[in-house]
Amino acid sequence: MTNPTVSATQPTIAEPRSELTLRGLVIGVVITVVFTAANVYFGLKAGLTFATSIPAAVISMAILRYFKGATIQENNIVQTVASAAGTLSSIIFVLPGLIMISWWTGFHYWESFLVCALGGILGVMYSIPLRRALVTNSDLPYPEGVACAEVLKVGAGELGGSASAAAENRAGLLAVVWGSIASAAFAVIVATRVFAGDVVNYFRVGSTGVGKDIGGGVTGFDFFLSFALLGIGHLVGLWVGIAMLVGAIIGWGWGVPHYSALAPAAGALADLAGATWSHKVRFVGAGTIGVAAVWTLAKLVQPVISGLMSAMAASRVRKAGNAASLPRTEHDIPIGTVGLVSLACLAPIGWLLAHFAAAPGDGMTAANGLGGHMLLLVGGGVIFVVLMSFFVSAVCGYMAGLIGSSNSPLSGIGIIVVICAALLLVFGVRSGLPAGSEKALVAFALFVTSIVFTVAAIANNNLQDLKTGQLVDATPSKQQWALVIGVLAGAAIIPPILDLLNHAYGFAGTPGATARALAAPQAGLISALASGVIENNIDWSLIKVGALIGVVAIALDELLRKTTKSVHLSPLAVGLGIYLPTQSTLMVVVGAIIGWWYDCRADRGPKPEATKQLGVLLASGMIVGEGLIGVLVAALVGFSEQLGFSNHDFPLNLVSNAYANGSSVWIGGIAFVVAIAVLYVWVSRLGRSTASG
Repeated sequence: MTNPTVSATQPTIAEPRSELTLRGLVIGVVITVVFTAANVYFGLKAGLTFATSIPAAVISMAILRYFKGATIQENNIVQTVASAAGTLSSIIFVLPGLIMISWWTGFHYWESFLVCALGGILGVMYSIPLRRALVTNSDLPYPEGVACAEVLKVGAGELGGSASAAAENRAGLLAVVWGSIASAAFAVIVATRVFAGDVVNYFRVGSTGVGKDIGGGVTGFDFFLSFALLGIGHLVGLWVGIAMLVGAIIGWGWGVPHYSALAPAAGALADLAGATWSHKVRFVGAGTIGVAAVWTLAKLVQPVISGLMSAMAASRVRKAGNAASLPRTEHDIPIGTVGLVSLACLAPIGWLLAHFAAAPGDGMTAANGLGGHMLLLVGGGVIFVVLMSFFVSAVCGYMAGLIGSSNSPLSGIGIIVVICAALLLVFGVRSGLPAGSEKALVAFALFVTSIVFTVAAIANNNLQDLKTGQLVDATPSKQQWALVIGVLAGAAIIPPILDLLNHAYGFAGTPGATARALAAPQAGLISALASGVIENNIDWSLIKVGALIGVVAIALDELLRKTTKSVHLSPLAVGLGIYLPTQSTLMVVVGAIIGWWYDCRADRGPKPEATKQLGVLLASGMIVGEGLIGVLVAALVGFSEQLGFSNHDFPLNLVSNAYANGSSVWIGGIAFVVAIAVLYVWVSRLGRSTASG
């Protein structure tokens, strides 16, 4: 493979243009603050956060179109800054654990801010050498990055100047607009509960009794009627979708029935299935993801080294005064600056770890017992952050390229990190601590994990942004600095929002929690894992089973890649299918199959590539519409009491509970199928008419 840095055939830099501008940064920061607030609340309540890149790009285009000299690259900077909202808010999957174990009673502003800011900046820096391995020299699909680039291109009218290109541009704009309108309209109707949001069914299997609710295991499915997930499935492609389906079948066709049958219990089937998946099958999925992650990292060693060599070659060219010989898309932050910024982050991280280890928990007057091991905790903690952060950055970047940032299982990575951190503390420190210091060790493990987790979240996002930038001829270094600004903006707003929600609602699992407490499911799981490892009551057999599944998936994938032209079975995608709920996976599988069917039909038409591109744009529009409405609805839920809504969970509700749990299910399901069929038939005909014209 040739080195793009030293073998570029076009040595001149393009003409000056607006890119990293003050107005773009201001717009991006404002969007970041708003979207972060909505994401933090919705993530704590439902365990899901929204990817904000595409909605931010749409808002940016709507604003900047009224300014002179606005460019597609400037719009790209806005979405880059704002994308921090969708990923940095993922810290809610770890940090509330300190409240749940009663170590903190509230979120300490400066400690929380520094965790987010320092980890986020490290995530940006780590993703720079990974860019060449995972973006420039990779065939990963990056579904959300590609979708965002297509939205930006259509909005900027960048698809050409000929009559034919103008017709394709208009068709592409129509595909994005109508995809957005359809998905937004459906999401609004779902918010009113006139249409159900999903089709769910849980049932017994292998029943040993007379009735269907007696004996045997439990399983079920949850088809989330989401245009956005279907669009993501279209973009990730058939074989990633198939791999996720295999994982879902393992999880819900074997895992949930098997483990629920081992300990049969009375109660609602949905609760039994959910509890089995949450407490058993997720750990199997985490084991699969862990093995697949190590395998992925091993395969990335060569391209990462190549990327580092390429980055150093570009740095030498720049130092020699020949920066103009490099194409714009090869202008990263210089590798020397990357090293200096990374080192500059480690000193305050060391201080942060020392401060946390020395301070007793809130409300405690006695020392926590960690002070006598300060050197080991701080030195080992910093080394752990450096090494584990690079590992998770590479793995999360790969997963984002595979299935998109919003579907990347960051909490699965959090599980792996917290287990490693807790195990190191058990073997290195616990024996030298006085009795009763276990809670302090759990708290320290969660705190270290939160720093690594923030690195993972931003690396997961940044590579997606850099893919968008590659497709719109953006300058990587300007995107990288823009994301640093987005990180700082998000880090500043997250702690007060977390503290506000903690005092207003609290978190489930915290002593004294009320019925209104926010679920924070990932934080509860990760804090329980840390406690389980340190107190030696975790079920390792589940993780071992998942690891074995991962080994089998790796072997099958390698066999398929060597014996077929295009068939493969991504081990990480299999792990995702086991780990994620069917609500998050099944519609992605449906979208992958529909996208494959659409592309096959397009291949039989007069201009297959142009028709396929319209399908990509339609899928992108679906993500845009639902993403915008999702953020708005999340904000309404968050402020429903202040706005005077009587139904705080469903502020736009128009129907009774009986209707919402009955007729709306089949009405919503039929409407969803009809809407998708109409959209794909229409865009297919639009492609043929554009080609014939």
